[in-house]
Amino acid sequence: MRINYNASAMRANNSLNIADRRVSTSLERLSSGLKVNSAKDNPSGYAIGRRMNAQIEGISVATQNANTGINIIETADGALTEVHDMLQRMNELAVKGATGSLTTTDRETLNQELVQLKDEITRVAEDTEFNGQPILDGSFDLKGYTNNLNAKVAHYSDDVIDKVYTIDALTVIYQADGKIDLNATQATFTAGDGFPKGVKISEVGENSITIEDSKGFELTVDITPSPVEDANGNIVDYNDVSFAALELDVTGIGAMDTQIGANEGQILEIRIPEISLQRLGITNTDVTTQEKSTDAIDTVKHAILYVSDARSRLGAYQNRLEHTISNLDVTNENMTSSYSRIMDVDMAEEMTYYTTQQVVAQAATSMLAQANERPSQVLQLLQ
Repeated sequence: MRINYNASAMRANNSLNIADRRVSTSLERLSSGLKVNSAKDNPSGYAIGRRMNAQIEGISVATQNANTGINIIETADGALTEVHDMLQRMNELAVKGATGSLTTTDRETLNQELVQLKDEITRVAEDTEFNGQPILDGSFDLKGYTNNLNAKVAHYSDDVIDKVYTIDALTVIYQADGKIDLNATQATFTAGDGFPKGVKISEVGENSITIEDSKGFELTVDITPSPVEDANGNIVDYNDVSFAALELDVTGIGAMDTQIGANEGQILEIRIPEISLQRLGITNTDVTTQEKSTDAIDTVKHAILYVSDARSRLGAYQNRLEHTISNLDVTNENMTSSYSRIMDVDMAEEMTYYTTQQVVAQAATSMLAQANERPSQVLQLLQ
């Protein structure tokens, strides 16, 4: 029997320490509900879990972004609903003014209402905002630039590839009333200028021309007119405008990028076209005469088609975002389930383990007490 070094007590103490650590670890898991509380618990599982958690949190925020995108679209569409109604009323006024039974005074009355409607369209377009940002002024439409101050890229379709297009020669012919003459206006497109085969000027608006083909390519360019004034400053005619080597730089940027995924590049570009009298082509529309009323019928019809196309695009975006949200919800559910299997503790299993280790710890404590008492038995030999 030895009294200086109690090997039995040391072994019992080691066992007690091991059991105590296991009980502490089990208590941590039971109290936190997590199987992996630190990297030492499961190094690879901890790393995988952290990445999955980042993905889950990103998906949650992406869902919020998609819902915000829907709110923006609904705000824009709500404003366009009113614009649509006002254009319909303007069409009614134009049809009424085109009949020969009205007097000049009657048409002046009609025109006063039409002017007020145009002013309201302008106000709605300027004042419609979301989070302090105007959304109908073209800020969230694709941008393009030219090498001439008198020409501006106003709008282009999704089928227009991002690059520089060159019109070798362009001559815009104006009529006496300031409208562009489609039949007289000419443009030269040659090989290597970037345009697809078969493009032509097929539509003109108020101070704008549209270059398009039969396959969806459509690019609108605003042209600054050159008015001729008399001695009193009144516009009496318009000069023709010519361009040589007009470059149209289509950037493909400018749309509202909505982050709809947890990873880089997972975005949806939402295009909200500009709503203005010029873009609608109704800046100079009036119904003061029967001839002008007849022209207004066609002009307002094209404006209605423009707004209808814009609303159709917004509706498609909204449907897409709703499907995106559904997909994100399913992904979030499955990712959370996988994350739970790695990180969450099985409470029933862990409670069984805790009870076992607690019994072991109690037994080790009892045996340590027994081992500490053994050297005292030496005293009986010394009596």
